[in-house]
Amino acid sequence: DDLELPPKVVKSTQKAWETFVGVFERREGAADSLYGAFFDAAPNLQGMFRAPRATMGLRILAGLGQFVQAAHEPPVMRKHVEAIAFNHLDLDVTAPRVEIFREATMEVFDLELGALFGTRARMGLCAIMTYAGGAYIFARKEYASRIRILLRSWNTAAKKGEAVDQIDDLDSKSSEEEEEEEVAQEHVQADAMKSQEGTGKNPQLKVPTTFDEMFLFNAAVMGYANSTWMKFILEYFDPIVSNVANSYRLQEECDVLSLNLAKCKGEINLPEFKAVMLASLRSLVPKEWNSQHEVAWNWLWENVERLLRQQLGRPRAHQKALEKFIGSLQQEQLTTYCRDQYKRFFQLAPSGQDFFKQSTTRLYFIAEKIVEMTVEMYRTPKKMVEELSGLGLRHVGYGVP
Repeated sequence: DDLELPPKVVKSTQKAWETFVGVFERREGAADSLYGAFFDAAPNLQGMFRAPRATMGLRILAGLGQFVQAAHEPPVMRKHVEAIAFNHLDLDVTAPRVEIFREATMEVFDLELGALFGTRARMGLCAIMTYAGGAYIFARKEYASRIRILLRSWNTAAKKGEAVDQIDDLDSKSSEEEEEEEVAQEHVQADAMKSQEGTGKNPQLKVPTTFDEMFLFNAAVMGYANSTWMKFILEYFDPIVSNVANSYRLQEECDVLSLNLAKCKGEINLPEFKAVMLASLRSLVPKEWNSQHEVAWNWLWENVERLLRQQLGRPRAHQKALEKFIGSLQQEQLTTYCRDQYKRFFQLAPSGQDFFKQSTTRLYFIAEKIVEMTVEMYRTPKKMVEELSGLGLRHVGYGVP
């Protein structure tokens, strides 16, 4: 349901939010204050903060800012809340934890704004955070059944034959949720395949049996054979579906995919992929496919498409700016960067010094290599992912936390 607040409460809340952000010289200051309040309020929940402090703080600030700024448009705010709730599916959000974060936010506003944080503003911000927290809890329970459907049908379509164990950890299921209604529906193969069989031509024609084969077949039948960008998405589709319950991994897969899509020429029409995807899944999972599968797979693609659209068109501009910046660095500046990087790293993680026992020259080489990799990630994303994966495997024995 939508959250409808009185106009005066909305106005006071938005004004208090703008005042709070304006108290600090930079947005990073406001973000860090919120992050610090959340981080200190519940030490036992610090494991939920996986991203670096600066990154996580800005995410928190941006998320709350979206909710507050859209408070006068309940449907818009609901969409923002649902989008961010999707990114919290792998976190165990509970009512007590929501209360902890809410009260921590109230304390920060009281500290920074004092009397400027009036009753109406407090009421509005408290209501918004309670609404968002409730949405996270609801999404986790509501979408658990969708994730089960996605993973089970994907195992069938991709011919994995694996048990779907990871979804059991997502939430405890009620008996009603476990008894999913299955409506047997027989789907006929594409008319093009039938005509081939009917004419007797090419009797050795191989019928597609895997998702990749069926997708390419349907893409050709539907007139998308020349849409090379679809093959990029198809290549990353398995890890995307397999990690639907892991928001951070899903975001990473979509980010890398967006770098690959930036190499494609021509228009990229993402809804076209959904049409071919659904047609292929219906053919590969005919006995189990029902309306619940339609809802689940449409829901997945809506969220994947949202993540991809956030980056479409940006990688090229980012690459150009990064190449220009790194190309302008003098050797002295690069050396200073390397020295400051390790200095900062050892301050934040003193135990990290135990892993770096090489000479200073070697450490500087590693830092410069990292700078080169940031550019290469834009130029050859697929190759860099393979190299970084191999690099990570070679360092497994170090037990880096």
